Amino acid sequence: MENNHIDITYDMQTDSHGRDPDSASKTLRYYHKLLWSKALPNGKLFNLDDSKENIYLYHKSELGEYFLSSDSIIHSYYKWKRTADIIKQIPIDEMNYFFDLTYTIGGFILFPNNRINGLHTMNQERGMNQWINDRMDLTLECIRRFYNNEDSPIADTVKRYSDFFNLFSNFQGYCEFFLLQDLVRDNYLKINFFLPFTEFTFNPLPRNVDEYKEYKKNNIDFLLKRNKRIEEYNKFLV
Repeated sequence: MENNHIDITYDMQTDSHGRDPDSASKTLRYYHKLLWSKALPNGKLFNLDDSKENIYLYHKSELGEYFLSSDSIIHSYYKWKRTADIIKQIPIDEMNYFFDLTYTIGGFILFPNNRINGLHTMNQERGMNQWINDRMDLTLECIRRFYNNEDSPIADTVKRYSDFFNLFSNFQGYCEFFLLQDLVRDNYLKINFFLPFTEFTFNPLPRNVDEYKEYKKNNIDFLLKRNKRIEEYNKFLV
């Protein structure tokens, strides 16, 4: 991987050999380094280092010290027990397409992974919080609220990593840095939710086949658009 070309069709399962691509795929790690080593909204360079042993990606400068890891942001719930009865009603070819697409580069992002006071990291909290269930649209709503000093189900976790989120100046800066523009609308004031938003009052998993199909369609739409944005951005790197 000596060139700067990013293949938006590459399945990160290919070189993870049955393990979690977030930690095992060298291609994914390289793509992250290539994509997110760039200028922040304040113009300062955020270079990422992949040479430190047992650290996924690392940055240290006058901006601070950051330990970062990859996190999957598009979930099919293909293998979740709580959605098993729904999934089996979806044609297998549709599920395979969705599942494999989630492992392209558009389905991943970086979050800080250093534990603070033994508490959950962003990755852990997203997966374990019952109001989020690993959904990136809901995570992004919580991040939006952080920048607006509003409460959310994971407010304490986001605030623990405020030094990281403050690197991007504001919510728009965060979305534009990580190419998440297609998950927001109304001039960055609102989120394009994968399912109708219920103000964190109900479990956010799809409850029936129709909801799952809507969820799947909106995830695929966002993922394809983000991959396209990554492809366009990559033209400036090659």
